[in-house]
Amino acid sequence: MGAPHSDETRPFGVHLRVAWWKALLAVVVPPVMLLVLQVLGYQLVGVLEGSDDPFAPAMTPLKFLAVNLATIVTGVLAILLLAWLAGVPWRRLISSPRAFDPRRLLFYLLGAAVLVAAGIGVVALVAPESPGWVAFGVSGTTIVMLVLTLLTTPLQALGEELMFRSAALPAAASWVRGVRTAVVVGLMVSSLTFALLHGSADPWLFGYYAFISACTGLMAIMSGGIEAPVAFHVANNVLFTSVNTLMSDGEPFSIDRSSGSGDAAVLILGVVNIAMLVLVRWREKRSGDHVLEHS
Repeated sequence: MGAPHSDETRPFGVHLRVAWWKALLAVVVPPVMLLVLQVLGYQLVGVLEGSDDPFAPAMTPLKFLAVNLATIVTGVLAILLLAWLAGVPWRRLISSPRAFDPRRLLFYLLGAAVLVAAGIGVVALVAPESPGWVAFGVSGTTIVMLVLTLLTTPLQALGEELMFRSAALPAAASWVRGVRTAVVVGLMVSSLTFALLHGSADPWLFGYYAFISACTGLMAIMSGGIEAPVAFHVANNVLFTSVNTLMSDGEPFSIDRSSGSGDAAVLILGVVNIAMLVLVRWREKRSGDHVLEHS
């Protein structure tokens, strides 16, 4: 009998044994798939909307829906791909060695909502020009965007977590055996891939995307599953998208990730990420489960 493909004595995120080329496929294929699906979605939306530039930064409702659907589809396919390549049940890519815990998810969702809302409030007070807010306004487009945000953005956030915390992190970590070295490799690969996929040419934004990915990866490792990172990602994306929508004066908000679009205001959001890490560390230490203690 061959060696087991999942080692439950190791922390979640560094618990797989996968051939290096299979792990590489699990890291590379899902982001490429997502890019292809998003490009096809943008093209289709451009045809439906009669747009001359389907890749314009304005996030129309149909474009927003196309992005979110592409992300959740890719996320599900990512864990199914890695589960097949590694020969493990897909549930082992959600949490390990414990079972998925809905109570953890709810606790972290409430905590993340408070922290993210506080971060948005601080940004509004000290750097209101940074997010590109125009003015408060409500239109038919606003209502449609808010409905789509509530219905599909949690799935979009889940899709990204499945891609990067359930698939890319343990796949890349499997390239080395030492636990702490595996943690570093897994976090570095998954975080850089996450940042690259967001396509920002701005160093502030690129650094922030890599940082938030590293933080959510640590949340998964410390808690033994993806409940905490999913909760934080959902709260972050739902609240920020809702505020961006309401502050676009009734028009579709724009996503600008070009050079010069970011600034030091992202440090405020970085503090929110650190606060969430502290919350996860406190909760998991209090429960006595899944704190990284391996050498």
